[in-house]
Amino acid sequence: MPILVRHGATLVLLALSALARAADDGFAVPAWPYPGNPVLPGAVAPPADLGAPLRLPGSDQSFTLAQVKDLFAPPDWYPNRHPPMPDIVAHGRKPAVYACGYCHLPDGQGRPENAALAGLPAAYIEAQVADFRSGARRSAWHGTYLPTDFMRASAENAGDAEITSAAEYFSGLRLTRRVEVVEATLIPRVVESAWVYVMVGGDETEPLGQRIIDVAIDHERHELRDSASGYRAYVPQGSIARGRTIAQSGQGGTALACVACHGPDLRGAGVIPPLAGRSPTYIVRQLLAFRTGSRSSAAGASMMPVVAQMSIDDMIAAAAYAASLEP
Repeated sequence: MPILVRHGATLVLLALSALARAADDGFAVPAWPYPGNPVLPGAVAPPADLGAPLRLPGSDQSFTLAQVKDLFAPPDWYPNRHPPMPDIVAHGRKPAVYACGYCHLPDGQGRPENAALAGLPAAYIEAQVADFRSGARRSAWHGTYLPTDFMRASAENAGDAEITSAAEYFSGLRLTRRVEVVEATLIPRVVESAWVYVMVGGDETEPLGQRIIDVAIDHERHELRDSASGYRAYVPQGSIARGRTIAQSGQGGTALACVACHGPDLRGAGVIPPLAGRSPTYIVRQLLAFRTGSRSSAAGASMMPVVAQMSIDDMIAAAAYAASLEP
């Protein structure tokens, strides 16, 4: 990034100053962007037939539940929609490097609890893996968040050639917009399960408040790791319009308009990643990480002063607007 070459020392000083302000202003990381996997009272899981063949509409493949849960051989429901996967993406390397395609899916579309890698610059992907390795990229949440823990473990054990092959593969794929952004006051009642939110069904509702709640439209397809399944992101009323103002004009708590670096349509510029069409809760988690200094690499230093004064409401609005755009 040329701006870092020319103004690296200035950015580092600004980042340190921003981090100091964040530590002093009482900013608290909310829990809602980090759903867990609690044991629900009274929930009794039916015995699963791990060997029964499962199918999805639109796919001619079949997998058993045991295969769906295999960290070293994720199900590839649509093999004709992407080029051949590198071995590190398809199988990982036992015992400590999980298949990249397990969490991020074979076509790189990702899920709300992790990153969509399709279409990200290869150099950016490699830099993020290096930051996970070094500890420069961590979760802003103070508790356990298994998706981040999995990523850190794989990054620490993957070889450089493996990381390069995965980065080149994912960068050549196209991101498909799978999230519908819906402004709401009341939403279907949800529970946390397996690091995402799940609608309980029926007519029960709950106030959304100042949150973004991502849910799978068809949770069964989500559980089967179907990259064609869609998601709905409930956001507070007025978020998209407010986010457009923040992104385009730098108002609210931002020091710089998002479009200045991420491009006029938030589709990225050079090694600066695209934001358009990506999971809004994922975007919020990254803004929180920059706000708290949990993402602290030199390459990301320019973000820290930008988010230093952002409120949770600002982050929600910016993420809602970005997610509403076509990737």
